[in-house]
Parts: sequence; C-alpha cells; structure tokens
Amino acid sequence: MNDKTIVYSTYYDPMEANIIRARLEDSGFACFLADENVATINPLYNQAIGGIKLIVFERDVEAINKLLLEDHQLEDLDNQVAEKPMAEEPVICPKCGSKNLHRSEKRYNKFNLFGIFNYRLPKIEVIRCLDCGHEFE
Repeated sequence: MNDKTIVYSTYYDPMEANIIRARLEDSGFACFLADENVATINPLYNQAIGGIKLIVFERDVEAINKLLLEDHQLEDLDNQVAEKPMAEEPVICPKCGSKNLHRSEKRYNKFNLFGIFNYRLPKIEVIRCLDCGHEFE
C-alpha cells in the first residue's frame, strides 16, 4: 500500500504546532512535526525554513479537516456563550442610539512582527449593538 505523506499546514509558533499535533494524535491520526527543532532553537531561521510543518498521511486529510472544523465551531460556540446581556447600565450605542446592547469578551488574533515573532493580544471587553452591529469598548 502506497501511503503518501503531505504537509498539512505550517506554523510559526511552536506551541500552536504542538497543540494541533497533540490534538490529532489524541484522535488517532499519525502525524509529526518537521523543522520544529530548528525553529525552536533559533527562531530567526523560522521564516527561512518556511515554518514548522505538520506532516500527515494524505488519506487522513478529509477526516482531519472535519475534526479541526468541529473544534473551531466549538470554540465559536464558547465565545457566544461568554456573551452576557448588560444589566441596567445607561449605555447607548454611539452609532444608532439603541439600548439593545450585549457585552462580550473578544480576543484579537495574534499578529506577526517582521515575520519572526508571534504575539497574542489579551482579551478585551467590547459592547456590541444588536440593532446596527456596531462594536465599541
């Protein structure tokens, strides 16, 4: 049987790569990380080597996509549950003047500085207007 391996995805953050690898291994998929040691020992080479590569069997790609999509949907559901209605605060939407508001926590995605260092920004509390969709702090 010809089992072909492919690069499923690349990561510039070793922690993120190991979390995804561990999640796949826990679900029974055979996978490994390539170039992880180089990227961990000298992060300046990370961009030059093309990041940390997650290698999987080609036959597992469809099932892995489904698994990771389910995980992403559960994360979105957790974010929706974190939203709580505001209680009796005299806050109105600056755009439309509505009082139909919800407070939620939002974590901005990480950003990449010069293609070398990844940073994850902290969660901030935002207020979202349910009428016009405007978000403000």
